[in-house]
Amino acid sequence: MARNAPSHAPSYPDDPALAAALRPWQPPASPGKGGGSKAFSLRDFDPAAKPFSVGDKAASKAAVDVLAGELDALQNLFYADKRYKLLVILQGMDTSGKDGTVRGVFGRMSALGVRVVGWRAPSETERAHDYLWRIHQQVPAAGEVAVFNRSHYEDVLVPVVNGWITPEDHRQRLAHINDFERMLTETGTVIVKFMLHISKDEQRKRLQERLDDPAKHWKFDLSDIAARKQWDDYQRAYEALLPATHTAWAPWTIVPADSKTHRNLMVATVLRAVLQRLDLRYPPGDPALERFTVE
Repeated sequence: MARNAPSHAPSYPDDPALAAALRPWQPPASPGKGGGSKAFSLRDFDPAAKPFSVGDKAASKAAVDVLAGELDALQNLFYADKRYKLLVILQGMDTSGKDGTVRGVFGRMSALGVRVVGWRAPSETERAHDYLWRIHQQVPAAGEVAVFNRSHYEDVLVPVVNGWITPEDHRQRLAHINDFERMLTETGTVIVKFMLHISKDEQRKRLQERLDDPAKHWKFDLSDIAARKQWDDYQRAYEALLPATHTAWAPWTIVPADSKTHRNLMVATVLRAVLQRLDLRYPPGDPALERFTVE
């Protein structure tokens, strides 16, 4: 039985140094009710930057390994505590490293309390409901970490780029998402959102690697090329959604992701701060077991 969760899950982080380091990598909050900010541009965020680097590649990989161990221990405590749920959202262009982040950051966590959801195009049954219906079914339970590989944000990306919804529908969906995420946080869900930001040239290299490597060839899809041709349209769609849904209860972090190692380092650093802030603790033991001896 889950213990009572706080009425509002805390936003992150409370470490002043980390907050200052993250601030340049967060979008401004949109001044209106959706639609984004005209002043916001992803061109101002260098996808090759390494703001959380601890040295050379070997040092950064070692730091990721240490962080992964710490996250494993924190996740075990999180599962036992059961006052919160944690929803981690990974968004980004094709090849931005969503799968790699799952492996590199969450790979050592216990499968008992971590669940990864990979979102694809909605099924016929899902399309018969509102677009958030299928999302709500997959949000984490008490003590669980749910990692969304893509998410409900696809519903303000793909339909916008392809002109399937009107500007009014777009603004309405952005408002829906803010309300949905606020409801989740008010009932004990901590939401951490990462936009994995890569350059168009880095995407080209990674797509070519998929074609050239037999172990990766299965991941290549011609739809990736179609989406690549819409690169600028997707960038503009992200520039609309990021400020419009960057809220106090569910903020975004833009992660420069041309470097896979640095990407994992930055994501793991933020997640450790999120879990540490929750003041996690084991539930009290059963008084009847205080003097119990196993024979």
